[in-house]
Amino acid sequence: MTLDDLRVFVEVCERGSFTAVARALSCSQSAVSQHVRRLEREFGLSLLERRPRGVLPTSAGRLLRDAAVAGVGRIDAVALQLRALAAGGAGEVRVSSGAATVRHFMPEAILELRRRHPGVQLTLRTQPTSRACLTDLAANRADIALISISGPIADVELRPIVDLQWSLAVNRDDPMAARASLSAAELADIPNIVLPVSSSSRGRLEAVFGEGVLPPQAVSDWDTALLLAELGVSRAVVATVPNPNWAPSVHPALRLVPIPELPGPTAGWAARSWADLDPPAVEFAELVARQMCGSE
Repeated sequence: MTLDDLRVFVEVCERGSFTAVARALSCSQSAVSQHVRRLEREFGLSLLERRPRGVLPTSAGRLLRDAAVAGVGRIDAVALQLRALAAGGAGEVRVSSGAATVRHFMPEAILELRRRHPGVQLTLRTQPTSRACLTDLAANRADIALISISGPIADVELRPIVDLQWSLAVNRDDPMAARASLSAAELADIPNIVLPVSSSSRGRLEAVFGEGVLPPQAVSDWDTALLLAELGVSRAVVATVPNPNWAPSVHPALRLVPIPELPGPTAGWAARSWADLDPPAVEFAELVARQMCGSE
């Protein structure tokens, strides 16, 4: 059993396909299979359940996957630090976050980090969900992750930034645009509402209203929902910073109408250990937090 065997096995568990892993690692499918077979021979157990459309870890496979994610991730973190020390480099800041958050709340922080630490490499991984960001963190593909916080997370230290607010996004000429706020009950009577499917929106709102109350329409992401609302194609329920006058500069014709009585998610940073982070990573997290809160 080697570290590469474990790394490949974790990738197979996450992607659910030998072909997908081979493509991601730029190797052959048979090479991926060899790593898994070597582990199965060593333990004398089947670690993957082969299905017509991919693979799933068995109960034994899940045990190994969870241990490998934690163990290999920690080894890789130390190896990265040692290589940076040996090369005399200034290090790297690795961030996992949603693409919309990167576009709208990180540009100023990115520029400021480069100004303060020109030798530090910034690596951004964009993910569709907070769960995927946390997987990046656990597998040591990221030092910090900007996520939607719903409660304590095992082996993760959280730093909340801001409580987000649900808003109805509409075109500035929409009759709803003049409203200062909306009640939750009014949503049921507003036609043509979409939700970003790649966010926590539907799950959180269904927890309030119950399944079947919300409209079935969904779009791929937060930015698409805002664009359709700005164009007047539809309206969108989205989580935004708690400022009714805020709207991304790329959507000048957009208006956001708050829905104050709905409990919004909390946006915040996650890290395995804040005390173990290099100073540039902590600085970047603080810069982004100030931008999200509207502070200078």
